[in-house]
Amino acid sequence: MKDKIIIAVLIVIMLLNGIDVFVDIDLNVPIWHVLQESAIVFISGIAAMFLIYDLRKRTTSLNRLSTQLKEADTQIQSLSGKIETERKHYGQVIKAQFEDWGLTMGEQQVAILILKGLSLKEIASVRDTKETTVRQQASSLYAKSNLVGRHEFSAWFLEDFLNFK
Repeated sequence: MKDKIIIAVLIVIMLLNGIDVFVDIDLNVPIWHVLQESAIVFISGIAAMFLIYDLRKRTTSLNRLSTQLKEADTQIQSLSGKIETERKHYGQVIKAQFEDWGLTMGEQQVAILILKGLSLKEIASVRDTKETTVRQQASSLYAKSNLVGRHEFSAWFLEDFLNFK
């Protein structure tokens, strides 16, 4: 908005000084005065044209950036939907693996919380059970999965994601 006001002011200065130049010529004012006011008209016109050019250039750039931002938002929405779909699919794969190992519902709950990074004490608190019960269920799920401990158990589910090709 400031640029438009400055452009308008420069155009008004240019027009008023332009009119003054013609009046001064008719009144036979000294040439140096006419040249001085003509320079003001010329400089005001150049400055106004420069600002108009710059304003159009910035407007074009902003429109392009706005379009790119809308496209990026669309891509993010699309990716978010795909990620959600894949997250659900991965959850189903994990659940199917738990069932293949023959984990009980309690062991499955413990397994999920282990995968989320909770300690056995935290799992006991979340499930409102004793820590010894959680330890027994964790030991049982490690035995059924033929994996040794929480690190190997968690790594088993992450290994495919870390396989860079």
